[in-house]
Amino acid sequence: MQSALRELHSQQDREISVNRDKQNRYVSFTLATVFLAAASFAVVSACTGQQAKAKPNYIFKDPPKPGIVAKIGNMEITEEALVGEDKLEFFDLKKREYELKMERLNKLLADKLIGDEAKAAGMSMDDFINKKIVGGEIKISDKEFKKFVAEKRIPENQINPQIKERIISYLQSMKKQDLIQSHLAKLTKNTPVEVYFSKPKMMVNVEAGNAPFFGKANAPVTIVEFSDFQCPFCARGAETVNELKKKYGGKIKVAFRHFPLPMHKEARPAAEASLCVNEQGMDKFWKFHDIVFKNADKLDPANLEKFAKDAGADTTKFKECVQAKKYADAVQKDMEYGEKIGVKSTPTFFINGQLLSGAVPIETFSEIIDEELSEKK
Repeated sequence: MQSALRELHSQQDREISVNRDKQNRYVSFTLATVFLAAASFAVVSACTGQQAKAKPNYIFKDPPKPGIVAKIGNMEITEEALVGEDKLEFFDLKKREYELKMERLNKLLADKLIGDEAKAAGMSMDDFINKKIVGGEIKISDKEFKKFVAEKRIPENQINPQIKERIISYLQSMKKQDLIQSHLAKLTKNTPVEVYFSKPKMMVNVEAGNAPFFGKANAPVTIVEFSDFQCPFCARGAETVNELKKKYGGKIKVAFRHFPLPMHKEARPAAEASLCVNEQGMDKFWKFHDIVFKNADKLDPANLEKFAKDAGADTTKFKECVQAKKYADAVQKDMEYGEKIGVKSTPTFFINGQLLSGAVPIETFSEIIDEELSEKK
């Protein structure tokens, strides 16, 4: 609930930060540099009577051959060995670097192309955007406002005038960005921008195992999801997966593996319960899956039994299965396997081995899925 509001604030703050005036950023950077330089000078010029702490002797040079990042004695260290178990963290850094580069490239593109148009029209760039591209004040309809509130699960009793104003301002900003992007798409339709850096990919050999799945077993694209029934972001991820099922049908296989987090005390019993439902049919599992995610705050044993019944399961068999903890080991093995391949948070998805973490929009999934489908042709 509150997290949705915090997310909105964070997103808008990022927008404000990205679009902040160049001069302000330059001044901030300059001041920070001055303060850091002054602090460094104070440290090195102070007489402490202490010698600097000894550090290993590192020499930075070109590698003797591709793929080698260091050498300890006669032992050559590969990139893979250096990254070790922290490959997801390194991948996130590379992905963020790529995203920052694309943000900067997009800004330079707008500065150049729209800037040239504004200059030819004898207008400032801001005026040109507002008058020629946006076309005046951006209106947000009541329907658009309510849709956003519903998608972000913001309780109506928490929407005061200030919050409403901030939501409307955010939606106006998003609409403006969409209009600018559409304009740039037209300008570059016949003259594409050449990009000489690539989007990072992390390929992981992931097995679906005996996990419940949707779709054909031999579908060209397999999505293996590691999720937690009590995680709010997983609930949003589940909605996106349902959208993907409708969009791609038999072209995708979605396998659901369990990764209940320690702070979610009811997630593990719910995971075990879901497999008790699954043994009565995968169609019942997916119905149970949807019901549970819609009622993540009601995962006590009585409700889990009710949800199993609502999904079409035989409650007598379900109760026997749950009480015997028949699938406790299966859930544990899912968790251990997830940890082994580097899963640290939920939801985490692997699309034909490509990592995608968090409750990202369907467009992000589709970009990878469409690439994979085109390569399979």
